[in-house]
Amino acid sequence: MIKITTRVRTFMSAATVATVSLVGAAAHAQDAEFTIAVSIPAATHGWTGGVVYHAQRAEKEIEAAFPNIDVIVTTASSATAQVSALEDLSATRDLDALVILPFTSDELTGPVEQVKSNGTFITVVDRGLADPTIHDLYVAGDNIAVGANTAAWLVDKLGGKGEIVVLRGIPTVIDDERIKGFSDVIAESDIKILDVQYANWNQDEAFTLMQDYLARFPNIDAVWANDDDMLLGVLEAIDQAERKDIRFALGGNGMKQVIEMVMAGDERTPISTPYPPSMIASAIYMTASQFAGQAPMRGSFKLAAPLITPENADQFYFADSPF
Repeated sequence: MIKITTRVRTFMSAATVATVSLVGAAAHAQDAEFTIAVSIPAATHGWTGGVVYHAQRAEKEIEAAFPNIDVIVTTASSATAQVSALEDLSATRDLDALVILPFTSDELTGPVEQVKSNGTFITVVDRGLADPTIHDLYVAGDNIAVGANTAAWLVDKLGGKGEIVVLRGIPTVIDDERIKGFSDVIAESDIKILDVQYANWNQDEAFTLMQDYLARFPNIDAVWANDDDMLLGVLEAIDQAERKDIRFALGGNGMKQVIEMVMAGDERTPISTPYPPSMIASAIYMTASQFAGQAPMRGSFKLAAPLITPENADQFYFADSPF
């Protein structure tokens, strides 16, 4: 396993580095035609909106540099729609590679395995498949660290005791990993998790779930929303209820709006963790290097998840980013 432990800015520049490498190897990739399919969730919330933006940008850059490489970006609004799109692509195209960010892990494992059986190179991004032996290349953040680092900070600030609630994303490997990293650290303290429920990485659903938590629990010391989109819904619910007992409301992923809160020294949301959607672009460039640069890429590439604090927030803030 290859583990990248550099900061976000370094990881995000991997796309630029890969582009330079590909351009330098252009002479080696002009005698064959290649097709790379990219299958990603639709822009249903901020983070996936960033994924779509960076995927489409990578598509244009690679096709401009290599006319013989066709990159096909498709989006899906559900796991079922993503499965259907994969079936259509496999039936109508001879795919040399598939770069996929699965909508859900379990439902996409079988269909991706079927694509691989045709000899297609498989790159999985972010949400791992239920069977990790299927992918040739895996690019993601360190979700265990996202949860564990957040929990360790929270245990310290709460003095190792208190009552908290947690919001999960959707049923995927990365959500499981985030929850495990968080729960394992919390379990070593006297902090009690009052409830854990899915809000599907959706701001509106998080708002509704947080309203339920607030109605059920008269005291909540902190909230971990697992994701910045959900965090915004949580904060709205807390503000509407005018609850003053909640000392901390934390998310993750490094949304621009949340980074601005951290930079301003917000007392309730003083930290975040990075999980940049631009990792999809890095994955596409790495995959293209199989054909353009004759540079075999295998293994797992992971981004570390250091805490984003007021002291280092400027390193994780990208004003032009859509997320």
